[in-house]
Amino acid sequence: MNKKIAIIGGGNLGTAIAEGLIKSKFCKPSDITVTKRNLSTIKHLETIGVKITSDNAAAVRSSDLVILAIKPWQVADVLNGFVKQLTAKHMLVSVVTGVLIHEIEGIIKKKLAVCRAMPNTAIAIQESMTCLGFSNSSDAQVKYVKDLFDTVGKTTIIDEKLMDAATVLGACGTAYAMRYIRANIQGGIEIGFDSATANLIAAQTVKGAAELLLQKGTHPEQEIDKVTTPKGCTIAGLNEMEHQGFSSSLIKGIATSYNKIVKG
Repeated sequence: MNKKIAIIGGGNLGTAIAEGLIKSKFCKPSDITVTKRNLSTIKHLETIGVKITSDNAAAVRSSDLVILAIKPWQVADVLNGFVKQLTAKHMLVSVVTGVLIHEIEGIIKKKLAVCRAMPNTAIAIQESMTCLGFSNSSDAQVKYVKDLFDTVGKTTIIDEKLMDAATVLGACGTAYAMRYIRANIQGGIEIGFDSATANLIAAQTVKGAAELLLQKGTHPEQEIDKVTTPKGCTIAGLNEMEHQGFSSSLIKGIATSYNKIVKG
C-alpha cells in the first residue's frame, strides 16, 4: 500500500516537493495532502488530484509521512496544533531551516522517527541537492525518505551537526554558482557576445562541467587538466584568476556564510 503523505505548508518549497513527487511518479496525486491557510494559492494542486485543506490535524491523521514545510517561527505552534494526531506509525520530516531534530522532539514529546532535510531551490526543477539527517528511524524509513528526495534531485545522508555547513555549501552555494555564471556572462559580453547568447553558453557550460563530475566521479583538477595545454589560453586565464584571488575569495565567502549561521 502506498504511504499517505501530508505536506504541512503549501508555500514554494512544500508545493515544489508535491509537484516533484507527482512528476517523478513516486506516488499518486491522491496520496498527497497539502495544507495552507489560504487555499486559493494552491488550487492548482487540487486540479491535478492533490488533496488540499487548511486543517493540519486532519491531514496528519490520515497520513503516514508528515513533511513540515513552514517558517522556523511557526514550528512550535504548528506542531502543537497536530501533536495529538501523531502516532508511532508516523514519520516526521522537517525541511525547516535552523530547527534541530532535538528541538522538534522536545515539542512533540513522542518517540517517533524524525528526519531533517535540507534541500535547495533547484528542487523546483527536480535538481535539488538534499542533505538528510535522521533520528529514531529504521533502515526502511531511511530508505523511503531518501528515495522520496531522490525524486527531486540527489541526496546524501550526513550527521545533523553538519546541517549548517550543508546549508552554506548546498543552499547558499546556489547563489555562489549564480554569481560565477553572472560574471561569466559579463565577460562574454565584453568579448563580443550578446547577453542571451552569453547566458546560454555560460549556463550550459557550467551544467556540463557539473555533470562531468557527477557522472564520472572525477576530481575537478582531472577535468581541468584535460582543457589546459602548455602556453594555452585556458591556463593563462586560470592563473590570472588565481592571482586575483578567485579561489581564496570563494573559500573565504563560504567560511563567512558559515560563521554567520553559527555565530549569528
